[in-house]
Order: sequence, then structure tokens, then C-alpha cells
Amino acid sequence: MKIPCSGVILAGGLNSRFFGTNKALIRVEGQYILDRIYHVFREVFDEIILITNDPLPYLDWDFTIMSDIFSVRSSLTGIHAGLFCTTHPYAFFTACDTPFLKKELIETLVNRIEERFDVIVPETSAGLEPLCAIYSQRCIQPIETRLERQQFKIRQFFKKTRVRKVREDVLRESDPNLVSFFNINTPDELEKARSIR
Repeated sequence: MKIPCSGVILAGGLNSRFFGTNKALIRVEGQYILDRIYHVFREVFDEIILITNDPLPYLDWDFTIMSDIFSVRSSLTGIHAGLFCTTHPYAFFTACDTPFLKKELIETLVNRIEERFDVIVPETSAGLEPLCAIYSQRCIQPIETRLERQQFKIRQFFKKTRVRKVREDVLRESDPNLVSFFNINTPDELEKARSIR
């Protein structure tokens, strides 16, 4: 890659819609979702970071484990912690419940990193995908400002940054069915995941 980029997995959610079950450790096609993501990340990134406030279940994996710096649970808090921890100027972020994340889609985004952009985010007909996106360390300050104001929507800080959107037609070249964006929040979605090939 032209500009160094880390891979960050967010595993700090409460899993409230999944009855408290740790979604990273749910099996899809016989593998933990976390293992599926980890194997993809190893092919792309030389630095892998997991953000969690419960590190004990993850000690067997070979990645850096970091907890949230801000005490409020939110995806934005996790992005902040990941950017604070990474040794590279950019980091790609995904949630821990995305079993079909494709290496090719990640590479499509990574190949669009340029120093003049702070955020590289996919945009489909469903909207932006901020939890399958790349952020620069320059985002740390605008994110901190939002967190201090108790504003937790990721897109709220985009107006303070330089955002590059990657169109759906470009994304479909590397992920024709856009399965990289499929995440598991409920038991029904887990059943659907088990029917996806």
C-alpha cells in the first residue's frame, strides 16, 4: 500500500440485541466471526488492533488489544481509541460482527488513500458505511470534540474533515453482492448469515 494503514476491529458493543452473546465469537460456517475477519486482515495489514473493554476472551489472538479512552460506549469511541493506538497514519475499521468482509473490498478502499483525505468511506444505495471505512489520525481531534459534546453519531464529525466517498459501482467490482457490509445484530440475521455463501 502507498500509505501505511492498520486494521482495527471494534468489539466494544453491549450485544444487547443478541441477549448478551459475544458476537465476535459466534460461529458462521464453522468459524468464529472474529477468526474470519482476522484471517482477512492478516493478508492486508501488518498491524491489527482490537478495541474492547473486555480483553480476556481475546488473549489467544495475535493482535494489539486496546480499551476505549472515553468511558461512553459507542462506535465513535472505538474509532477514537483505534486511531489513538495505531502506529500508522490511517486505519481501516470494521465491526466484529461482519462475517463476509472481503479482502478485495478492503483493498479497494486502501488503494484510495491519499494524504488530502481524512476519511475514505463506502457509499451505497443504503447510504454511507462508516463502520467499513478508513480514517486518518487527523480525525482524532474532531472526534474528541464530538465525544466531549456527547454527540456519538459517526457522520457528525465528517463536516470537519475531508471525506472521499467510494461509489457503489466501484465497490461492486470487488464485492458484487456487497456482503462485506452484512453484519449480525440479531438471531434472525445470524440465520440469514448461515444461508449466505
